[in-house]
Amino acid sequence: MSTNSDSEPNPDVDDPLSRNRLDGEASPYLAQHADNPVNWQPWDEAALTAAREHDRPIFLSVGYAACHWCHVMAEESFEDPAVAELLNGRFVPVKVDREERPDLDRVYQTVCRTVTGSGGWPLSVWLTPDGDSFYVGTYFPPEAKRGRPGFGDVLERVADSWADPEERSSLEDRADEWTQAARQELDEAPGRELDARDESEVGSGASPLSDVADALARSADREYGGFSRTGPKFPSPWRIEALLAAYERTGRDGYLNVALTTLDAMHEGGIYDHLGGGFHRYATDRTWTVPHFEKMLYDNAELARVHLAARQVTGDEGYAEVARETFAFVARELGHPEGGFYGTLDARSRPPDGGDPEEGAFYVWTPESVRDALDEGDAETFERRFGVTDGGNFEGRTVLTLDATVEELAETRGESVETVRERVDRVERAAFEARADRPRLNRDEKVLAGWNGLMVHALAEGGRVLGEETYVDRAREALGFVREHLYDPATGRLSRRYADRDGLDVAGVGYLEDYAFLGRGALALYGVTGEVDHLGLALSLAETVVDAFYDPDRNTLYFTPDHGETPVTRPQEPRDQSTPSSLAVALDLLGALDHFRPDDRFGTVVESALRSNAARLESRPAEHVSLALAADRAATGHAEVTVAADGRHDGAVAVPDEWHRRLAERYVPGLLLAPRPATDRGLDDWLARLDLDEAGPVWADRTAENGPTAYVCRSFTCSPPQTEIDPATEWLDDLSPRPRSRTVDE
Repeated sequence: MSTNSDSEPNPDVDDPLSRNRLDGEASPYLAQHADNPVNWQPWDEAALTAAREHDRPIFLSVGYAACHWCHVMAEESFEDPAVAELLNGRFVPVKVDREERPDLDRVYQTVCRTVTGSGGWPLSVWLTPDGDSFYVGTYFPPEAKRGRPGFGDVLERVADSWADPEERSSLEDRADEWTQAARQELDEAPGRELDARDESEVGSGASPLSDVADALARSADREYGGFSRTGPKFPSPWRIEALLAAYERTGRDGYLNVALTTLDAMHEGGIYDHLGGGFHRYATDRTWTVPHFEKMLYDNAELARVHLAARQVTGDEGYAEVARETFAFVARELGHPEGGFYGTLDARSRPPDGGDPEEGAFYVWTPESVRDALDEGDAETFERRFGVTDGGNFEGRTVLTLDATVEELAETRGESVETVRERVDRVERAAFEARADRPRLNRDEKVLAGWNGLMVHALAEGGRVLGEETYVDRAREALGFVREHLYDPATGRLSRRYADRDGLDVAGVGYLEDYAFLGRGALALYGVTGEVDHLGLALSLAETVVDAFYDPDRNTLYFTPDHGETPVTRPQEPRDQSTPSSLAVALDLLGALDHFRPDDRFGTVVESALRSNAARLESRPAEHVSLALAADRAATGHAEVTVAADGRHDGAVAVPDEWHRRLAERYVPGLLLAPRPATDRGLDDWLARLDLDEAGPVWADRTAENGPTAYVCRSFTCSPPQTEIDPATEWLDDLSPRPRSRTVDE
């Protein structure tokens, strides 16, 4: 092939290691490191080829934009010219945004947990040029301290070992061993098969749900809430969801008490933003007082949804208010102007009086800052309400916690509860407005398909449970944004990420979580609105899940598609991570959508994958909570409510508002709302739009009879047609699955 001798050299091709190549990346996290003296490379073929050609080990650093310790390590080490010289001269330094490449993060986090017993971010991994890891850790300080080796010392030792033939051979043997361990954890056959419907063989009890609820009840912190008796503590909303579902199934107060104690501790503690709404990522201590201050879209979506469930279970409007405030935070701080949602809000900002960015600076208070913001009487109320003291609870400052109820303040002051509540509301608004003048937090302005799916699901539930159409409208907008920018209707495939930056808009293949989370959100929105196009999207995404992620030889769903990159091994995700297990959510989605298809394509995948993963539930139920929920629904059936009704002018099915309201009063885990047109002729139009030859069982032979008609099924038993909502909801109660009695340590 001829070349033009007058052409300019291309350093990205000729010598990609000669410069920091992150300036062309749209990821805000990678852009944060584009000015480092380290010659960072993105994870791409140019970098991997350069590692092989130069025979250098790869130093892989994985993090995300809102990660506090990622910032710390960057400032301490990656901005140090001496460290940069060592990295540039003896390694191929590669930077990865874990939110854009969760597949890479899953693989190397698995290695880190296997080797060290824990993981997290920043994740620091040393790899052979072929991508096999031989040394791993998380945060490394610049100098050795508190049992952690200094980063520079580690670099020197690793580089010297790589250069020594005998020591290098040992490193390569270790790399082979660790890679095999990762493959065994992520890619090997899950274990002996059990029939997902054979309850007697799964664990020791009546159902996967009972097994996991018992495990959670045993591990619960009964005093402070959560599922460990030390810090850190993570919200883990799927665990609370499992406990609420188990309570609805059995009526055992022990399950409900653990769930509500945890919810109350979180939204009364410092992990909740009492002025602006929304939850921080996790608490560093047992009492939920001091958080890591970043806020993630996925946490707030799932926590809003589980608070809605708690409101249904208890009737307590306090849980609904937390959900409303969380939705308000997400709309205000994470909303894309065209409808989607950004991913994260940083933990760090500059203090109000200037200086370098500090974690929590935007959120914490001192008595002095309270008095600067509020009148003297209001300042006293604020300090008493939220526990603001001279000593503080976080580095001399105070993270706000709910230290006194309105009733306690009223008793102390000798005033009426109504008077004090009005004062507290006014004071909180004034403090919120004063806080808004502080230096703003950075925001990672990526729109991720899967995380937006979680938010669509939460908003759809918010609209259904609270009867607020605003939430439904916002869910439509977010789903529409993802459909427009990240979904290809011709192929049924998703891209992972959208970002507004220098024309670099869309990147990355969609992973299983993108399809599963977005599909579940679309299905929930269809149920609330009666708009068939949302169901069409869910069905299309489910088809791609089966086509691109399911391996019929291994009977499982992989995290990466068959048309994507396979780093070292092709990972699965049966275990809950910082988000619910994508395998579990995908199986639950396929199980729900199986009702709409005339064949059993989706159901066959669910049954085979649950059989091959049943041993995981048996041996480690508390690590596979979402998988247990999916297995339980496969065993007991979804609670189906099909409503046949006339359409609106836009073609959507018009379920009566009163019917929605009455259904929303009940907590029904796994509720599948399946509105359809009143007549078979109208249904034929829908089937044509969905490219279905005939109706699935949830719609078949279920026409309207003299007005809107409900058909209710639960535990594989169905009601007769109901033209009144009260008998229909009574059937939901009467058909609740009730396994044989069990004992639990309450």
